[in-house]
Amino acid sequence: MRKLVYSFLIIGAVSLGGCTLPSMIKKAKEQNLTVTPNPLEVHKDTVNFDMAANLPVKMLKKGTVYTVNTFYKYGGNETALDPIPFKAEDYPNSSTEQPKVTKSFAFPYAPAMKSGKLEVEGSASKGTKAKVTPRMEVAVGVITTSKLVKPVYAAAFSGHGYNNQEEVIPVVIPDFIFEQGRSVLRTSEIKSDKGKQLDAFIASKNITRTVTITGTHSPEGADRINSRLANERAAAIEKFYRQQMKKYDYKGMADSISFIQKPVIDDWNEFKNALSAYEGISSEEKAEYLNIINAGGAFEATEKQLKKLKTYKKVFKDVYPGLRTAKTEILTIKDKKTDAEIAVLAKQITQGSASADALSFEELMYSATLTPSLEEKAAIYEAATKKGTFWNAHNNLGATYLAQAVENPANANALADKAAAQLDIAAKLNAAPEVHANLASVQMIKGNAYAAYSHATKALGAGLSGDNAAGLNGVKGAAEIVMAKYADAVRSESSAADNADNLFNKGLAQVLNKDYQNALTSFSQATSKNSNLAIAYYGAAVASARLGNADGVVSNLSNAVKADPSLKEAALGDLEFAKFATSEAFRNALK
Repeated sequence: MRKLVYSFLIIGAVSLGGCTLPSMIKKAKEQNLTVTPNPLEVHKDTVNFDMAANLPVKMLKKGTVYTVNTFYKYGGNETALDPIPFKAEDYPNSSTEQPKVTKSFAFPYAPAMKSGKLEVEGSASKGTKAKVTPRMEVAVGVITTSKLVKPVYAAAFSGHGYNNQEEVIPVVIPDFIFEQGRSVLRTSEIKSDKGKQLDAFIASKNITRTVTITGTHSPEGADRINSRLANERAAAIEKFYRQQMKKYDYKGMADSISFIQKPVIDDWNEFKNALSAYEGISSEEKAEYLNIINAGGAFEATEKQLKKLKTYKKVFKDVYPGLRTAKTEILTIKDKKTDAEIAVLAKQITQGSASADALSFEELMYSATLTPSLEEKAAIYEAATKKGTFWNAHNNLGATYLAQAVENPANANALADKAAAQLDIAAKLNAAPEVHANLASVQMIKGNAYAAYSHATKALGAGLSGDNAAGLNGVKGAAEIVMAKYADAVRSESSAADNADNLFNKGLAQVLNKDYQNALTSFSQATSKNSNLAIAYYGAAVASARLGNADGVVSNLSNAVKADPSLKEAALGDLEFAKFATSEAFRNALK
């Protein structure tokens, strides 16, 4: 019936067009139509191609128009594309030169379009008269290699804020004061508040690393006396400390404490500091002391000059006693729960058998890192969200749901919804890089590569680093393939986590970027990570086909269908392998 209709149209057009239009239709057989690429290809969700149309010399007659009408036919459907009109008036030299036009076409892709044909028909017209050529196939389509991209998701956990390493805390005991020229620790000093503070500290048996005692002297006196006093005052405090440890039965604990004596001799710094804080003399009078000290010279000689100042006795009485000291600084270890204790308490909190206050927020967040179970992590982070408005608790709960989605793809959409709910809360509290990273994965699960790319770009631009950045680069690379940003995808995948899926996507991006040899390397690396990753063998077959390597096509397809027999049907209908489909080796590979 269709042929009869076309015959009727042609006969009718001939009767209306006289000899001009039939002559143009006859000449149309010599037209040259070139489609690039051929077969057609889909990138993003669009099929783009260029058609170059060259008409024969002397085909266009005065007052005529020749139109190339283009159609994509698939199944029982047909999509009409923009026409290419050749108006005789636009080509005044058509009697000696070929009329030429190159036009770009695009149409939205649907899966049903994979097997189809690009056809053209010419229409010669003059006024109301027209004649059409038979349909002619000019290209086939569609190559869908870009659709092989593997969606990748990654969970970006934020820091827990807890320091699980040994922490040293400095404890400084106020200075013990000694009498002039003496190094005996007086009973009054021992019974003073600072003496009681030191005694209480020793009695508590805190884990202690070092006890540093700094002995000092006032400026008066001979160097040899001052040197002895500084040393002996430090030694007096160490002796008292050791006596108290014996009193409180330290036993072996004492051996782990290192005592460091630091006598400060002939040093004017402490005097300068004390003089600066002293209010008993004027600033001008203080300047007199500083001028002498800053002029330099031997310590004893400088002290003799100070004695000549009219305010010396007052300074000696009020300032000097505070310089006859021994300062004690103790480095003790911060008391912390063990990892085992934290893990047990966290489990009790999630089960309701312990109060949420049994662990601090930071300890509770840290406890989630002590279990490999994603279910237990989710319960811990959920408990953490109830301890206050902490963005990182909501972020990490969302990240845990994403980690579960990676392990359970069949339930990924529902888990993504749960993750999104937590991440929305986190973003309102702090739109941190980790939050954007996780939102990128949510959008990839939802199939919105453009939104995923936007979040990924924000996260990486805000300084996301380490494993989180590596995981996100895999997500970003997958999104860039969907967006046809193939060179960008190669760069992202080169910085992505070193796993089979990311290596496959890197290879796919390299194929689509026409870097076939490096693509083969990436696919090989992917299968070395996961020997059952059938799609990576299939990708290597595509790269081999584009390199014209028949043996590579056959060997890689054989491995692909062994790992996944469903790829046999995909390969048989894939235009990537059209040049090899008739060979016996190709057919045998797909048996």
